[in-house]
Amino acid sequence: MFAAIKREYKFFKDLRRVLGRRKIVDPDSNNLVCDFLESWVDRFETNIAFLEDDKSFTYAEFEAYANKVAHWALSVGCKPGDTVAIFVQNRMEYVALWFGLTKVSVLPALINYQLAGPALAHCVNISDAGHVIMDHELVEAWESAKPKIESDVIALSAFGDAEGYESFDETISGMSTERPSRSIRKDIKASEQCMKMYTSGTTGMPKAAKITHVRAQNYMLAFGAAADTGPKDRMMMVLPLYHATGGFCGVGAAISNGGSVVIRRKFSASKFWDECIEYKATLFMYVGELCRFLLNAPSQPNERQHSLKWIMGNGLRPEVWPEFVERFNIPHVIEFYGATEGNVSLINIDGPVGAVGRVPDYLAKKFNIDIIEYDVETNSNIRGVDGFCIRAPIGEVGEMIGEIRPEEARFRFEGYENDQATGKKILRDVFTKGDAWFRTGDLMKRDELGYFYFVDRVGDTFRWRAENVATGEVAAAISSFPGVTQANVYGVKVPGYDGRAGMAAIVSDIEPNLNDLKAHIDASLPHYARPIFLRLSSESETTSTFKFKKNNLVKAGFNPDNVHEPLYYSDAESGTYKPLDKIIFKDIISGAKRL
Repeated sequence: MFAAIKREYKFFKDLRRVLGRRKIVDPDSNNLVCDFLESWVDRFETNIAFLEDDKSFTYAEFEAYANKVAHWALSVGCKPGDTVAIFVQNRMEYVALWFGLTKVSVLPALINYQLAGPALAHCVNISDAGHVIMDHELVEAWESAKPKIESDVIALSAFGDAEGYESFDETISGMSTERPSRSIRKDIKASEQCMKMYTSGTTGMPKAAKITHVRAQNYMLAFGAAADTGPKDRMMMVLPLYHATGGFCGVGAAISNGGSVVIRRKFSASKFWDECIEYKATLFMYVGELCRFLLNAPSQPNERQHSLKWIMGNGLRPEVWPEFVERFNIPHVIEFYGATEGNVSLINIDGPVGAVGRVPDYLAKKFNIDIIEYDVETNSNIRGVDGFCIRAPIGEVGEMIGEIRPEEARFRFEGYENDQATGKKILRDVFTKGDAWFRTGDLMKRDELGYFYFVDRVGDTFRWRAENVATGEVAAAISSFPGVTQANVYGVKVPGYDGRAGMAAIVSDIEPNLNDLKAHIDASLPHYARPIFLRLSSESETTSTFKFKKNNLVKAGFNPDNVHEPLYYSDAESGTYKPLDKIIFKDIISGAKRL
């Protein structure tokens, strides 16, 4: 009983701290995300806000750059509601770019800087952007997308020159550093859209999710409150800033309370602990795969000599969690669950290993979360004889859903720019006639105390390298290669890795040149979406409606004993596809051969 009382006291204390901080978020007010940022600048003007290598921005310098961006947007005729795309790598100036645009009610569209070709063109096309701020180091990727970009979007080269493109740096150099008039945004409410972020969703190409000021504010406040951060805290940021996890949750955890964000362009397992020590990091925003990379890396003398107090993120699997915190001397973990566009969020500050959050029975009505039975074979929600969905029993796996409550800002579902895509994420008549619930597309389970545990993704989409991979997008890219008539794409489990590695069963009417195919795949898809394994098939098994069957392919996996067709794997050292035989298979399974 004493242990239960202690647990509940700790739970309420942590929950109250998080919810208390978020009370300042008012969907009906004109207090927008840029107003929050301006208030932090006013409080912590001389503190360091962002660091990158040997460069840094104080809060005042951070805002001065943002003000230049705002005045530039006005100078090129941008009006409230217009969109400017940001196609930029992790840089010290990244947050200032979208901060400046929101000051004048222009919607930033944060585009994945790992994209190229058709996928990049698609994101630009659906953004409705009139201008693109393009990192000069990404000009090659931009050029690969240009033939399929449908509008006359104006691209400017930033942070360096690119031949044939106007210099964004020179253009803003003479712009005012004063705050633009707040009257430009005086009629905007916090419940309205402030930017566009992209998600792969469950099928097809990336979708542009509508992010409201309220959602951005909640993301930026939650983790600073959870970890009770302060001005001396420094966040090690290796995640992409175009994602909500890094760009909102991680950044906000530090700067909402006067701390600093250490911006790294790329993650390096071999340099990570040196960088944590060099930059005096006290916080680290993770995804599970990064933790696994660090755990798999050779031991380093200084891996316990850092100043990290809190690590926070999602995807830290139960088999990795205990060993990770023990080996690397990590005092506190905040594991959370949420989707960029979703209305479901959970946070586990000090709960059991593997849990993503908790909703005890006595607080269930205060949340909008439930788990319903799901048939993984048919990829469908099970309904009873009455036509309604069935709640999954305690301990049983089902799909997590979130009730859409338009009257409560945090339980709304703003959806995507595409209405059809929005409709696919809404499940109706779930428990009562006329109700509506957001489909997370995630399989979860719940224990007796109300702790939730992530199990897997549903449907065709799988996760690899901490990114969602839509099989339709990958299949479309492979199918456009000369000679390929069918491409059946799916995910396969690989021991020692989170998520599923991509595998493609390919039918071709000619013998494919694998070097050319690899070059085609690399040019068409971001690195995380490129298939690790190939299976050259004579035909594809389909249903009566000509939909690919994947169950048998997934069961066979990439094991040569189960597959009597040529198998290949993407060799990281040579950058080519090589034959996969029994010896290579054993090396991959044992971890001797890394993917």
